[in-house]
Amino acid sequence: MLVCGLAWFGPVSAARAQAQIAPQIASLAELPAQSPEPFGLSATPIARGGLHDKWQGLQHRLDDDMVQLALCDGDRQGCVSPAALKLLDIVDAARLREGRARYGEINRAVNLGIRSQSDEAQHGQPDVWTSPLATFIAGTGDCEDYAIAKFAALRLTGIPADDLRIVIMRDTIRGEDHAVIAARLDGHWLMLDNRRLAMVEDIAVRNFRPTFVMDRDSLRRYEALPVLADGTIRQPASAGLVRAAALPALIASRN
Repeated sequence: MLVCGLAWFGPVSAARAQAQIAPQIASLAELPAQSPEPFGLSATPIARGGLHDKWQGLQHRLDDDMVQLALCDGDRQGCVSPAALKLLDIVDAARLREGRARYGEINRAVNLGIRSQSDEAQHGQPDVWTSPLATFIAGTGDCEDYAIAKFAALRLTGIPADDLRIVIMRDTIRGEDHAVIAARLDGHWLMLDNRRLAMVEDIAVRNFRPTFVMDRDSLRRYEALPVLADGTIRQPASAGLVRAAALPALIASRN
């Protein structure tokens, strides 16, 4: 009788549980797919404004640098740019490595190859975005200069542009903006940061709120701006959203 009793109540309990779970499964199916951008957040393209113009201006200088670097890469003896040769030495060392080690080599070498200096101290004005060769000529730069140089170096090692992003985040402890490179490897985004030699995945970032993301083709603003402090994603009040037009100096000077 005990066995029969279990057999009788088992299907009823299973059916009841299935009825309770079904709506939850349906609601999960309706959730939007995770964004392929770093942090898994959706991002909206920005087609105008001061930040867009700044990025477009950098693109032209970056294109010129990439042409010169490619020429020097094919003819080291004929290269007349010491800055290009220095950056290509970093690229050469990275080309000998594979996977995560290649990304780590670029992150370490660029971090050690540039001395940190604020835009105010170097240029006498805030928020100057410098091309890779200009940065290596000066030997100094701030966070976005490190990120731009790493972007160029990673491209020269053969990393597809689609796997690279420049991400701007708000440091919620220091109260300033910070730029890093996000590089995708095996479906995961690694953060290449001038403040540290070790790389971490985007999901392990703490005390930063991502605000903007850039690749070779576009500038986008994150739609949701969580505070990444304890591993949870928090939706801020609309008043806390960052607007591109309200950021004349996007990158703080202490980067």
